[in-house]
Amino acid sequence: MNLENKIKEAFFGQAIGDALGVPVEFKSREYLKENPVDDYLAFMCWNQPAGTFSDDSSMMFCTAESLSKKYDIEDIGKTFVKWYTEGYWGAHDEVFDIGGTTRRSLRRIIEGEKAKFSGEFFPENNGNGSLMRILPLVFFLYKEKDINIRFQTIKEVSSITHAHLRSVVSCFIFVEFGILLLSGENKITAYAKMQNVVNDFIVLNGFNAEEVSLFDRILKYKVYELSENQINSGGYVLESIESALWCFMNSNNYTESVLSAVNLGGDTDTTAAINGGLAGMYYGWESIRLEWINGIAKQKEITELALQFYQSVK
Repeated sequence: MNLENKIKEAFFGQAIGDALGVPVEFKSREYLKENPVDDYLAFMCWNQPAGTFSDDSSMMFCTAESLSKKYDIEDIGKTFVKWYTEGYWGAHDEVFDIGGTTRRSLRRIIEGEKAKFSGEFFPENNGNGSLMRILPLVFFLYKEKDINIRFQTIKEVSSITHAHLRSVVSCFIFVEFGILLLSGENKITAYAKMQNVVNDFIVLNGFNAEEVSLFDRILKYKVYELSENQINSGGYVLESIESALWCFMNSNNYTESVLSAVNLGGDTDTTAAINGGLAGMYYGWESIRLEWINGIAKQKEITELALQFYQSVK
């Protein structure tokens, strides 16, 4: 396993998936069945040039940059604020999209709240805003043998904006699955092992049974065996983790994986961003279209960040 390559593949994989989805965000599945996305598009939904990634990847890059210095929740929060107020790590150095829960949480940090306590924790605060940026923790935690430390770290990073158990568990599932893929497991084996690891941890720690039951389609059954019409792809965190996993598990290469995620409709950029990070890492650099790599915003900066992050986690 070449860790440096895996980080680069994951970072580009997420940003490219994100950029493919940005122009058609909020389009229906029916519309996209008639007008499927198969390449970068320009303008449309957010009036952005082709190859523009959204807040999903900007905040993921902010997370990676902060982690490459050291683990400091307050610094991650400050880096998010820099993105929010200055467009830092924006594809074109500006913010064109931000979720309500994320915006309110970052406003609290600006007003003096600690990032450790800034997140929202009610059931209605379960958008996908922490799941979309959690990818760097796959690499940051892959050597950590203590699952309690892994969970606590994931919880803290999610909770800067999304502190409800549902968002935290979604991030936990994603990171645990990602670590197993990174270790070289094939995706079917990794999925089964992820179920065992997460379910055992949930039982051991006595999580709220009602909350846990919401994850049954992922944790008890095989979400990828559901039919497409049973998969929703809106901005709710449960829909995002289910749809991203469904597309990844039912694909044979990066292109198929991210395009299927985009063409589900709804929160297209985020579904494809979450999916694309896993697919890029799993299928590898050669599976990503060269024109997509060359056409993504901030290509040079992403390459440099991947190397910087690798140096800190190797």
